[in-house]
Amino acid sequence: MKSASVADVSTHFSVYLEASEKGPIVVTRNGKPAAVLLAVTDEDELERLLMAHSPQLQAILDAAGKRFQNGEGIPEEEFWEKVEANSRKRRKRKTTA
Repeated sequence: MKSASVADVSTHFSVYLEASEKGPIVVTRNGKPAAVLLAVTDEDELERLLMAHSPQLQAILDAAGKRFQNGEGIPEEEFWEKVEANSRKRRKRKTTA
């Protein structure tokens, strides 16, 4: 894994942006890691990356995990029925709008 200082990345940003296609670049400030420069190949990858760092999503997943451990989950079939019902509602709203 490659690393570079903030000053060097600022000065040669396009070079490091291109280099990030081969692997992450750790950006350092005063010799300590401050950020990571990652290449993104498509919109799905970007969405997964952003979701992985979403405090709101993590809170939802943590709460769901606790409910599941307490036996408060719903059967898989019921879950997918609710997903499909919500999808139908959204499609209906789009066609009537």
